Amino acid sequence: MQKSFYDEFVDYAGVKSLFNSDTRILLAVSGGIDSMVMTHLFLRLGQEIAVAHCNFSLRGEESDRDEELVKEFCTTNKLPFFRVRFQTMEYASKKSVSIQMAARELRYGWFEKIRNGHDYDLIATAHNLNDNVETLLINLTRGTGLTGLSAMKPVSGTIIRPLLFATRDRIAAYCCDNRIDYREDSSNSLTKYTRNKIRHLVMPVLREINPSADVTISRVAGKLAALDEILQNHISGLRKEISENSEGNIIFSIAGLKSLKGGSSMIYELFLPYGITEDNSGSLHRLLDSTPGKQIFTKTHRILRDRDKIIVTPSEDQDLTLRIELDSPDELGRAPGIASAEIIIAGPDSKIPRTPDVACIDLEKITFPLIIRRWQKGDYFYPLGMQNRKKLSDYFTDRKYSGIKKEKAAILESDGKIVWIIGERLDDRYKVSENTVRILVIRVSPGR
Repeated sequence: MQKSFYDEFVDYAGVKSLFNSDTRILLAVSGGIDSMVMTHLFLRLGQEIAVAHCNFSLRGEESDRDEELVKEFCTTNKLPFFRVRFQTMEYASKKSVSIQMAARELRYGWFEKIRNGHDYDLIATAHNLNDNVETLLINLTRGTGLTGLSAMKPVSGTIIRPLLFATRDRIAAYCCDNRIDYREDSSNSLTKYTRNKIRHLVMPVLREINPSADVTISRVAGKLAALDEILQNHISGLRKEISENSEGNIIFSIAGLKSLKGGSSMIYELFLPYGITEDNSGSLHRLLDSTPGKQIFTKTHRILRDRDKIIVTPSEDQDLTLRIELDSPDELGRAPGIASAEIIIAGPDSKIPRTPDVACIDLEKITFPLIIRRWQKGDYFYPLGMQNRKKLSDYFTDRKYSGIKKEKAAILESDGKIVWIIGERLDDRYKVSENTVRILVIRVSPGR
């Protein structure tokens, strides 16, 4: 005897360890059949839930009626209800992404905000077995690794998908048996969208070959997901072995990368977290044999060849246009990367720290405004303790600075002259002497 749909739902949640009895769950509910059935199932289960609904302002009154249906359902069943209205077209245009990608970014960002702000543990979406099959085929046609062929997983971070076991036919039957109101999105029938082409044009052909194609492909996705989990655990351990974190960067040994079994495929998997795609994976592999200074950019990271290393830097750290003008010690103390700046009176008891993250400067030798800026080619200074000038580029080479560390190096300038390589070395011309009356003491922020 076949189990009831509700019992299958309970069993699936248990087998996949989706949640516990005391887990607070935020349900993503569009008003469509899948999400309304999911909400009904959770109500039967007695789980503590709330409902979040997004109006993407894409279908006019139709979108508004979806919102009204979900609102009325929540009112009737006394469920906490959160809603938001997005200007999705404007967002897509501004970000230069597709409407589908815009809607995805908007909704998941908002769901997480609500989850965090109201202390929910998880976010549940109503993706079903057929959705999973379509996702696998879409990823396959676009080119993907093993993770893409695994399609959607029951648990992804704080996202759970408790209906991945269910076909649309089973969901529709449960909906009919329990007389659950829902609304049909008219855009689901339009084959101009990739997913709908797969759903309405490709899957019917595959079902002619195998009437159980959906279930069969879903099982394959499950097997690939299990293999992917094994692979990712291995990759994670490998990444720790041949890379290290330094000053916010991830540094890989080129020799270590070249010694890997699996070649470019293994390297591709290692660099997936840094935005590598099939399109730029070839460039990444060629980077191993290129000259120092060569680099590639992903949407999230910059990947640089530097001597015997590959250095990965988050894109947001690539602020190479730093220039700040400071009119007083107070302003200097509030500058990015500076922990404090104070003036002390020189005397026999004055202690001069011998550490690169503190600069002690003779106040009379500098002129405000001071400038904090990136170093430039041609810059030179007189390193503390030396009488001859030295180009900063030569100094950085002697100190074995990586390309990225050189780019991020900042200097303090007074009247066109370098006073201090911030966090590194003072210029000898500005040091404290026996004739110093007032000392400007500057400390850099920890972790700068």
